[in-house]
Amino acid sequence: MATPKKGRSASTQSKPGRSLVLILIALVALTGGMFASGHTKPRLGIDLAGGTSITLRAVPEAGNEAAINKTNMDTAVSIMERRVNGLGVSESEVQTQGRENIIVNIPKGTNSEQARKQVGTTAKLYFRPVLATEVSGGKGTASPSPSPTGSPSDEPSGKATDKPEATDKNSASPSATPTTQGRAVTDALKADATPSASASDDKAKASPSPSASGGSAEADASALQAKYAKLDCTNEKTRSTVGDGVKASEMTLACGKNSQGQWQKYILGPAEVDGTDVDKAQATLDTQRGAGWTVQMDFTNGGAKKFGDITGKLAQNQPPQNQFAIVLDGDVVSDPSVKEALTSGNAEISGNFTQQSAQELSNMLSYGALPLTFKVDSMTTVTAALGGDQLQAGLIAGAIGLALVVIYLLAYYRGLSFIAILSLLVSAALTYTLMALLGPAIGFALNLPAVCGAIVAIGITADSFIVYFERVRDEIREGRSLRPAVERAWPRARRTILVSDFVSFLAAAVLFAVTVGKVQGFAFTLGLTTLLDVVVVFLFTKPLLTLMARRPFFANGHKWSGLDPKGLGAQPPLRRTRRPAAPADPKEA
Repeated sequence: MATPKKGRSASTQSKPGRSLVLILIALVALTGGMFASGHTKPRLGIDLAGGTSITLRAVPEAGNEAAINKTNMDTAVSIMERRVNGLGVSESEVQTQGRENIIVNIPKGTNSEQARKQVGTTAKLYFRPVLATEVSGGKGTASPSPSPTGSPSDEPSGKATDKPEATDKNSASPSATPTTQGRAVTDALKADATPSASASDDKAKASPSPSASGGSAEADASALQAKYAKLDCTNEKTRSTVGDGVKASEMTLACGKNSQGQWQKYILGPAEVDGTDVDKAQATLDTQRGAGWTVQMDFTNGGAKKFGDITGKLAQNQPPQNQFAIVLDGDVVSDPSVKEALTSGNAEISGNFTQQSAQELSNMLSYGALPLTFKVDSMTTVTAALGGDQLQAGLIAGAIGLALVVIYLLAYYRGLSFIAILSLLVSAALTYTLMALLGPAIGFALNLPAVCGAIVAIGITADSFIVYFERVRDEIREGRSLRPAVERAWPRARRTILVSDFVSFLAAAVLFAVTVGKVQGFAFTLGLTTLLDVVVVFLFTKPLLTLMARRPFFANGHKWSGLDPKGLGAQPPLRRTRRPAAPADPKEA
């Protein structure tokens, strides 16, 4: 006799424990990660934690109204994010609103006036000559090779990189060699206490030479040297105040990271080239000369003359005073050396760049040419009291809705409600742990719309259970026993659940893509809980019902199980009977 083939339903029915073990391991791992990281609660948004909200309006330069466009506004958002995060505020929100407004939300614990000052001014990019430099906290005046990366804080520690060097864009293959300190710090300050001849006339007037002002310039240089000796760039608070209030025509102190990941401190001369003198900058891969990734700069007509003058003077100096520092908002983002005057109107910074570091530096050079200023339209303090009251009201509404769902399940599905409630608890545990971990991981903040999305997800999850339970009950009504009914109902219920969840997830994804701010929190939470609904139904609800179908309470159709055949009006089981044989014709005698 041929043995019957095992169907897919039999295989699935025989090993439901694997899925339950898998989701249990996931729960334990997420809970363990939550406690191990110390983030046991979801991070709260500004509406629940309180803070400061600043509304900025873009104001173009005279005759350049077209400068207010999406590209420049997105660039401004990137700059402001870097500024407020420099204050130690990783939870800040910076986003555009409409065509010309930017909203900056900074949670509680930040100096609101300092934040307004940081985000309300236009980014300033300057090219300043390096007078002296050394590792912050180090001894002597050694000048390690600084990082050629576009962002001084992004270079991994210990990675050896060649010294970035500025050359003519069309010159032969440059040589990139490390530099060492030349003159002593004091001599450098005395020699370069005033702007060079290449500086603009207003800069020269703003900073008179020592002979014209007596000993004032030497006194200023001595004071700056004293501050330089005490400067500790490893201290975040100290770094945030370096260069505050310093004019472009004055010497200043600055900080940046070198190729070894160490903080480097600088004394910089007056600004010789402004960021607005850069026409464009782009990262390119030099395959002809084998120089790797480089950053190419094109200057305006006025900027080309300034850059040619300063590079001609720097090329005559000994290291590190043959370097110029590219300074963005007081931070040194690169400090290439110069060997010759660059007078062609374009230049190339080469070194051991990666694609990412070259693109970062080119973006920062472009930021300095941003033709926008911003006016603070409003600055309001958001208290957590109002958000807390709304959260309490929302949680009460969610609790009432959840209670009604549970009452409905108990009244209509009876024993099956036990499986549904356990599934809801598993879904809630997964949602909570993921929200707690996503806060430090991707900056997710739980705000009021996100709470609303989590509450809406209760109904989505309950719908999935009801679809499956009703499919099982339909099979029982057709006269099948419980275990075959559980397996036969699953393919049909699975298709319905997947289609429903796909529509919900698609709506959440579209909403997340086309909206900004707090509405994105609602969309993100709705999408996350929709994905978790699929995980819970596939790995918990269905396997658990398969196991329960083997228990006599459910298998025998107890009246409180929710699967009573009589209560469901089940048809009597169909049975095959043999067709009676046709009577044989009587034989004639």
